[in-house]
This record gives sequence, structure tokens and C-alpha cells, in this order.
Amino acid sequence: MQFAAKLRRELAELARKYAAQNSLPHSITYGDDPTVCFTTYENNLRHGNFQAKSYQAILANRQWEQRLKKVHTLSARCLPRFDRRWRELDSCSSSDALLMNIFCHPKLSQSGKLSAFLSVESKAPLCFGYKAKVPLVSGRFDRTEIDLRLGELLVEAKLTENDFRSARLQTLLTYRDLSEVFHYEDLPRRDDSYDSYQLIRNVLAAHALNCSFCLLVDARRPDLIDDWYQVMKCVKLLELRTRLRIATWQELARVTTPQVTRFLASKYGISAPRFGAPLTPHLLAIS
Repeated sequence: MQFAAKLRRELAELARKYAAQNSLPHSITYGDDPTVCFTTYENNLRHGNFQAKSYQAILANRQWEQRLKKVHTLSARCLPRFDRRWRELDSCSSSDALLMNIFCHPKLSQSGKLSAFLSVESKAPLCFGYKAKVPLVSGRFDRTEIDLRLGELLVEAKLTENDFRSARLQTLLTYRDLSEVFHYEDLPRRDDSYDSYQLIRNVLAAHALNCSFCLLVDARRPDLIDDWYQVMKCVKLLELRTRLRIATWQELARVTTPQVTRFLASKYGISAPRFGAPLTPHLLAIS
């Protein structure tokens, strides 16, 4: 929790400076832990929370644009009234906005560097908010939402979220493949609740769809990286383990365009590690 709160404060301070330097319309949320929400401008063709070329690409793609319409559920309590509804992706701490800033930039798909880093087919189709069908014991499916499907890769993006949520054993046992995929008795738990429920569902989705899976986190969140390993060490299937990995936004910054790299550094404090630096252990697929 302390890592999440510290990062939220850091991102809010960076966002305030970024908004002031670029004269961007924005509002500060009410409360003890204020953050920054940006708005559209120039006839709604630009948005302070997005790199310009990424936002233009989003507006030109109907499926991507729909992602922008996710309502900010706390706006009535923490934000002033505005001439349009506040959206979740207006927030400077939105992991979805960060994800789209990177992956929707047109030059990244053309260069192939991002695809190579993630080991996916060049120009693989992007689907944000993909509804994965995870089989249940009942014969039905849990329509788990995946932040991004990139070809045969499922991506879960995290930034300032506190954790991966929890669920009781009764909930986990509703999933058909739980005992096939996990030594579920060893999964991290507190009392009668199992931690990292989202990660467990993500892995089950990757298994059901025969896809790879990548968790994207900030290097400033060692707590989420630890949560990842606590779950991954309980995966039974060796072949599935080779399709699971974790990477950081900082690593992605290494393979973006110079323009996006500058944007990530100034707005998010995300700086690419120096070239030639070895991959840290948490970036390697578990084998």
C-alpha cells in the first residue's frame, strides 16, 4: 500500500508540473490525497492526458475510442462539475491511459521494436478491454476483461492500483481449470481470502485461450512484482509457465520513439534503463 500511495503522490506532482508547463486544462481532485484529471481541448481533438499522435490514432479507431468513455465512478464526489462527464482515463494515474499512450502511437507499430520486445507478431491487432472467456465448472464462462490483447498476447496493465484484489476459495473453485493450472492450496492467502485474484484469472485465461500473458507494472512497485512471483510459483504446467512473463513500463520506454520517451519521462517519471543493462530477473519468463 505504501508503494501505491507514494507513486500516486509522485504522479500527481509530475502531472501538475506537466499541466502548468504546457498550459493544459485540468482539475485537481478534492480530498487528502489529491490527483490530477485532464480534459480535452482544441475542439476535443487533443487531450492533456495523452501524447498527441497517440490520441489522434485513438480518435480514428472506433474500438479504441470507446475505451475513452469509461466513466470516472468517483467524479461526483471528488471533482468539480464540467461540461462533459469525467472519464476514468482523464486521471493522471490511469494505467489504461498509459497503456494506450504507448501502444496506440502509430510509429511504434511501424517500427516493430515493441512487437519484438514482447515476442509477438509484427503488426498484431490491438484489442483494448478484451473479454476473455474463462471456463467455469458450471459449463458457463467468466467474461474476464483483459486490458489489452495484442495478437496472441494478453496484457494486464498496472500503475497505482493497490493490489490484484482478493477472492474466497469458493469463488476460485468455480473455475474449471483451477486445479489443473495451479497448486491452488499454495496460493497466497490471508484468512479465508486468496490474494491476487486478477492474476489468477489472467493465467486461467491465457491457459484457456492458449495465449501468452504479460503483466506490465511500474519498476517503482516492488510489491506488485512480489505478488506476481507468489502466484507464478504455484503454476503447475511447465509449458504454460514459459508463456508467462512480467515487464516494466521503464523497459517499454526503451523501445518507444524519442517523442514518446520524452513524454513518459516528463509526465510519468518513467525513464528507460540505460542500453546494455542486463534484464533483471523479474523480466524473464519463469521456467
